[in-house]
Amino acid sequence: MLALVVDVAVDEVELGSDALWALGVLAVEERSGGAGRIELWTSLGNDRDVVLAAVADFPDRWHSRFEEVDDAVVDTWREHARPTWIDDELVVWPTWLGEAAGLDGTIVLRIDPGATFGMGDHPTTVLSLQAVRALVSADLAPTVLDVGCGSGVLAIAAARLGADRVDAIDLSPAAEAMTGENARRNSVDHLVHASNTPLQHVTGIYDIVLANILAPVLIELAADLRRVLAPDGTLVVSGILAERHDHVLAALEPLRVVAVRERDGWVAVSLQA
Repeated sequence: MLALVVDVAVDEVELGSDALWALGVLAVEERSGGAGRIELWTSLGNDRDVVLAAVADFPDRWHSRFEEVDDAVVDTWREHARPTWIDDELVVWPTWLGEAAGLDGTIVLRIDPGATFGMGDHPTTVLSLQAVRALVSADLAPTVLDVGCGSGVLAIAAARLGADRVDAIDLSPAAEAMTGENARRNSVDHLVHASNTPLQHVTGIYDIVLANILAPVLIELAADLRRVLAPDGTLVVSGILAERHDHVLAALEPLRVVAVRERDGWVAVSLQA
């Protein structure tokens, strides 16, 4: 696997990490870079040119390089992965655990995150999936936009639950391919359309907009999140802390809160006009 290493000053570690999380990485490891520097190790896929394009807007003072790492070491977390139950009839199933036998009547989302964020077990993903479950049905057949789709788990869930069309966007170079692969694995590739299109360039209007991303990014994208939401639509935001998200809600005004879900110190908030 090709690791991306971003070298930053100690006082910019949080800023650098946020920039990488905003690209949809699965994890960020901090290592000492010496002389007041910290190395942020992550992965954005194995295409060097695509990765360089993704980080092209990073400040010049942040130095980036590539390192080859052992896939076997990187993937040791897979040994501990388990299915994540969203409710009694919806489960996220890691593909490498084999077939999900004896689950008739259960919607099984078969997901491999690859180099993306979105295995389904993080509290924000669980909360967002619960919101999707409450909002999407075949009777309504809504259109859905998943902003920061990662592995595509939210987009795929929406499609499996009855969405008419799902557009999934993410700046991560790995996300488009991984979401497409997972959509095919779940037989919804005719409904889920993944791309690296920035939200600012999205022209459609959607009944449901999902944004499970970090608070600074939600604030930055607030105007466009409101713009792509249908007048009677619902915006679901997550990736925000239960005790500190008022600034996010303020940025999304005049949308009003209609539901709040909380889990392990995180929340997912549903808003409408």
